[in-house]
Amino acid sequence: MRGEPRGPSTSFPPTPAPGHRTGRRRERAFLVGIEYRSASRVAAPASDTAHRAQARDVARQRDQAEAQARNGDADRNSRAFTAEESLAELRELATSAGAEVVGEFLQKRDRPDPATLIGRGKLEELKGAAASAEADVILFDHDLSPSQQRNIEAEAGVRVIDRTQLILDIFARHARTREGQLQVELAQLEYLLPRLAGRGKEMSQLGGGIGTRGPGETQLETDRRKIARRVRHITEQVEQVRRTRAQQRQRRESAPVATVALVGYTNAGKSTLFNALTQAGVTASSRMFATLDPTIRPVTLPSRRKVLLSDTVGFIRNLPHALVSAFRATLEEVQRAELVIHVSDVASPSRAEQEQQVEKVLRELEAEGKPRLLVLNKVDLLSAADLERLRATQPAGAVEVSALKGSGMGTLLERVDELLTADPVSRARLRVPQAEGKALSLVEARARILKREYRDGVVELDVQAPESLLRRLEAWRVQFQG
Repeated sequence: MRGEPRGPSTSFPPTPAPGHRTGRRRERAFLVGIEYRSASRVAAPASDTAHRAQARDVARQRDQAEAQARNGDADRNSRAFTAEESLAELRELATSAGAEVVGEFLQKRDRPDPATLIGRGKLEELKGAAASAEADVILFDHDLSPSQQRNIEAEAGVRVIDRTQLILDIFARHARTREGQLQVELAQLEYLLPRLAGRGKEMSQLGGGIGTRGPGETQLETDRRKIARRVRHITEQVEQVRRTRAQQRQRRESAPVATVALVGYTNAGKSTLFNALTQAGVTASSRMFATLDPTIRPVTLPSRRKVLLSDTVGFIRNLPHALVSAFRATLEEVQRAELVIHVSDVASPSRAEQEQQVEKVLRELEAEGKPRLLVLNKVDLLSAADLERLRATQPAGAVEVSALKGSGMGTLLERVDELLTADPVSRARLRVPQAEGKALSLVEARARILKREYRDGVVELDVQAPESLLRRLEAWRVQFQG
C-alpha cells in the first residue's frame, strides 16, 4: 500500500444503465453456497511447541468453524433461509454489485473445514468449475476467516470474496452523502485490518541490505499503522456526525412532532412506500440496498398532525456487525422513533424468515420495544386465493398496501394516527372572531373541522386538533357539549 488507504472495495465495475455501451465487461462471478447437516466439533490438527503460532491459527480456525456450525443450527431452529433461498439471495447481491453470475454450486457438509471451509476435494472441483466458466471472482455465501480466504485464493487462482465483503462493496457503491461514505469506509477498514497478513510480497520486510537488518518495521506493520490512523480519523468524523444528528434531533424533539421510522428487509419496498406517502422522489429500485443514505420528510396525518417519516437502510440476513456499528449514527433514528413501521414483502416466498431477520436487527439496535405497525406491501402481486390466505393468517392490526399502486395509503395513515401518543388529538369547540384571520388560518391548516357556523362576526367551530394547537387557541376555546 502507498499513502492513506481509503475505502477498500471489491471494485466491481459500475453497472451500466440500460442501453449504455461500455467497453469494459462486467466481472464474471461464480457463487458458492454451503449447507451444514450437523454441528459436530471440528478437531484441530496436532501441533507441537515448535509451531505455536501455527497452533494458535488452527485454534482460531477451529473456533470460527464451530461458531459457523452453531450459527447454522440456530438458523435452522428458527426456520432460517434454506440453503437454496440463501444462494438465490447471494445471486441478487452479486447482481446489485454489478457482477454477471456465470456459475454456482451448493455443497452439503457435516461441518466446516477449518482451512478451506469447503474441504480440499471440493476446492479442487471449485477450481475447475471456476476456470471453465472463466470466472473473475468467487463469491461465498458465508463469512470466511482471513486464512480460509487466503487458502482458497491460493488454490483457485482467482479473487475470493465472502458475503460480508460483498455487502460492504454494495454499500460503498450506493453511499451518496459524505456521512454514508464515511460509515461504509469505517466498516470496510475494520473488515480489512485482520486480513492484511499474507496478502502478497508487498507485505514482506521493507527493503534489504545495509541499514535494514535487525528488528526494523515490516510493510505489514506500516500498513496496519496507516489503517489504524485512518480508522481513528473516520471514527472521530462519525462521532461528529452523531453529535450533529443529536443536536438536530433535539431541535426536532423540542417541537411536538413525532418521528416514524420505516424499517424492513432490503427490497421490501420501503423507498417506494416512502415516496407514496411523501412525494419525496427518493431512489426506488429492485436492486438490493438501493437506499443507503437516510431521508426524513414531513407527512400530514388525517388528524392534521404532522409527523416526520424516516426512510432507513434495508436489513438483511446476517447483516455484518461492522455495518450495524458503523451505521449506528443513522440507525439511531430507529431507536428514537415513536413508531416503527415494519414493511414486509408479502410476495416473497421467504417473507416469514425476512420478518424474523428484521426483528433480530431491531433487537441488536435495542429498539424491539418500540410501538410497531406491520405493513404488508406488494399485495397487488398476490392472486385472489393468496390474498384470502394472507387475510386469514395475518396479525391483528396489520395494514395491506401496494406502495407501487398507491393503494391502502389512507388506511395506513389512519393507523399511524391511532398509534401515535405524542401530541394527542382531542375534540374541542372554538368561538373565533372573524377578525382573527391568523387564528382561523391556523385552524384550517392544522385541525380537522367537523362543523362550522357563522354568528354575529364570530366563527363557531367543532374541531379535532392536537393538544399543542389547542393550547395556542385557548383564548377562543369554549366548553364542548355533546
